[in-house]
Amino acid sequence: MIKKENYYGGLERKKAVGIGEIIPKCLRTMGLSYGMNSHLVYSAWDAVSGAGPFTLRKYYRSGILYITVNSSVVRNQLYFQKNTLVEKINALLAENDFFDKNVAGTGFVKDIILK
Repeated sequence: MIKKENYYGGLERKKAVGIGEIIPKCLRTMGLSYGMNSHLVYSAWDAVSGAGPFTLRKYYRSGILYITVNSSVVRNQLYFQKNTLVEKINALLAENDFFDKNVAGTGFVKDIILK
């Protein structure tokens, strides 16, 4: 009995997958989603708040974003905009393909603590 080889040398052809699907899977597999999510939250803070030049430290854990700013005036202005900032940050994160919503400890922002 003679075995027939297909055109591809015995390998079956598989469906092509886009790079946009592969990278998030690789990040999850390699355990890098936590760090990527934190980085995306920090970038969203800088983009939405406009307080990037005044921000000294950023820390994100369990849905709470801790921000230290170097100006009490900026801190007070941001305090009154907290709810709006949380909504805008989460909207920006939802649009990003690399943000993994299912990673424990780094999902969407629930609250912002200003120091």
